Amino acid sequence: MILTQAPVTSLGAPSLVAKAFFFLFLATTLGITWWAARRTRTTEQFYAAGRSITARQNGIALAGDYMSAASFLGIAGLVSLSGFDGLIYSTGWLVGWPVVLFLIAEPLRNLGKYTFADAVTVRLQEKPVRIAAAVGTLATVTLYLIAQMVGAGGLIRLLFGLSYEAAVAVVGAAMIAYVLFGGMLATTWVQIVKAVLLLSGAAALALLVLLRFELSPARLFAEAAARFGDPVLSPGKLVAKPLDAISLGMALMFGTAGLPHILMRFYTVPDAKAARVSVFYATGIIGAFYLMTFILGFGAMVLVGPDTIRAVDAGGNMAAPLLAELLGGTAFLGFIGAVAFATILAVVAGLTLSGAAALSHDLWVNVVKSGHADAREQLRVARLATLVLGVVAVLLGILFKGQNVAFMVGLAFAIAASGNFPALILSMFWRGATTAGIVTTMLVGTGATLLFIYLSPTVQVDILRHESAWFPLKNPALVSMPLGFLSGLVVSLLRPEPAAARAFAALERRATLGQAAE
Repeated sequence: MILTQAPVTSLGAPSLVAKAFFFLFLATTLGITWWAARRTRTTEQFYAAGRSITARQNGIALAGDYMSAASFLGIAGLVSLSGFDGLIYSTGWLVGWPVVLFLIAEPLRNLGKYTFADAVTVRLQEKPVRIAAAVGTLATVTLYLIAQMVGAGGLIRLLFGLSYEAAVAVVGAAMIAYVLFGGMLATTWVQIVKAVLLLSGAAALALLVLLRFELSPARLFAEAAARFGDPVLSPGKLVAKPLDAISLGMALMFGTAGLPHILMRFYTVPDAKAARVSVFYATGIIGAFYLMTFILGFGAMVLVGPDTIRAVDAGGNMAAPLLAELLGGTAFLGFIGAVAFATILAVVAGLTLSGAAALSHDLWVNVVKSGHADAREQLRVARLATLVLGVVAVLLGILFKGQNVAFMVGLAFAIAASGNFPALILSMFWRGATTAGIVTTMLVGTGATLLFIYLSPTVQVDILRHESAWFPLKNPALVSMPLGFLSGLVVSLLRPEPAAARAFAALERRATLGQAAE
């Protein structure tokens, strides 16, 4: 049995090494932003990088956009505190990618322009659908942003000794700069740099863990069971009820295909083939990374200890940095801290860009201005929306201090799975879908998810400290996702739209064969 002493951590005390890595990354990404800003002059360049990103680049950027703070900090923390059950997040997030590959990537690229609402509105009435899509997008983006900002605030506070509020403000300022000046081109390359750093850092940390156990994951798991009991290798500690596990799995799997910032990335490549190929690259990278997070989680459980992890951060989000410090010292902690910061910043930039697109492209240009806005006005509104979202993200990050980031992202996935995903599927693959039906799908799916989240044990019991909850499931996707589909089906059948049905054949041809969206 390998016995370890609880480490004395330098987290919370300013570290010269951590600051050096932090400012090196910041300087690099700001340099990318300066380079991208000189090439971002039109709306297409701002939202879609001029459709100039290659399949390989987009695949790496997709992985960078997807591997969030919830992946690196949250999953490692959940596994370190709960054991086997943390795997449901790893597998749930990974198995969503075949859905994206086989159902979404190609038709979305062929049908859309900047946002997923572009694809949904091809044969439907634009204004009501775009308003509903913007509601779903902003709800998803907001919850996702909260998770990232909470993780960023906790990380920078502990690495540099700043207050939590100041740390969140620093992240918000950097993120606003990336998107405001560099648009999608800067965001893409920041995500590529982040993906390379994250994979390198996670691989090095996982290797250091396995070296303690003769490069055998089985010995690591056996040690965890010996020290903390067999239940850490069995389901039920984090998600005790089977229905909770199914509901969470549905949210993570189908929510991937409804995340606005992920769907937006398919418009950055030149054609549908490149969109498909980019998903292959992304799936391989993400799969490798999630395998490593499980090693990191159990490594932190055995080598650092759950009590030490909770003492530093109650949600467990600092498990990976604590493990890095134990195995590689202050220098390695500084590197991993910079990697985690890069992880958060890249995802926050992508989220902010998708939210800004919903506000400016969907609401302002196509609803308020009915499509009659010149290029300069569109770009100006997009940048103003970016600024507003950045400020909102900082305020929400401060308000939701202390929540486990993986759980917060799980709720965002539930909204995407219940509102955005059903709307995409029904509009692209069902002839009978109508404007009223798709609007109902998005509003009911999003509204039901938010209502059930509020009535769930997570809010009623864990946060409000009530004895019981009105809704039994911690994640509502098992109920809210069927409600989204069913409401759209029923309303479409009750209120048929002949014009939309007649236009379905043209949509099928365009979705399958391709047509210039530009």
